[in-house]
Amino acid sequence: MATAAPPKDPLLEATLRQLADIAMPAPVSRMPQTWAWAALAGFILLLIAFACWRWYQRWEANGYRRQALTDLKAIEGRLAASATRGEALVALPILLKRTALVLWPRETIAGLHGTGWTGFLDAHSGGPVFPIASARFFEEAEYRGSQALCAVPEPEARTYAAAARHWIEAHHVRA
Repeated sequence: MATAAPPKDPLLEATLRQLADIAMPAPVSRMPQTWAWAALAGFILLLIAFACWRWYQRWEANGYRRQALTDLKAIEGRLAASATRGEALVALPILLKRTALVLWPRETIAGLHGTGWTGFLDAHSGGPVFPIASARFFEEAEYRGSQALCAVPEPEARTYAAAARHWIEAHHVRA
């Protein structure tokens, strides 16, 4: 059974006809409203660009250090075998001199040997890098042949390589 629609109030009908959809506001702009925000954004972009440029310069300047660490890793690989240990130990001081020659003039580095050489290494690494036994090795290594260095035990050879690694990573130029 169908029910009849209730009679409508004429006032209610007039009010319902006047209703309109809800007006949505325009979306808020994400653009800066004043020049100061735009200037701040530009300044921040310049700072980021400058930081990236400085990082790249530093990365480029340390290319020799990354190459020396790569060479040191190859030397460390040869330390395990007693047949190649002597050659690897001869290569350690050569690697340190080659690394030092990148930053300091040849006249400064080429003449250094013995305690002068280890003193130079300690002076440019922020403190003593080499324990006494390692210092003695780096003072005398260039005068020993690879045959004599083959007798060095592997743990001791690894200590020398660790000292060389520390110097390569930590050395600096004094102002």
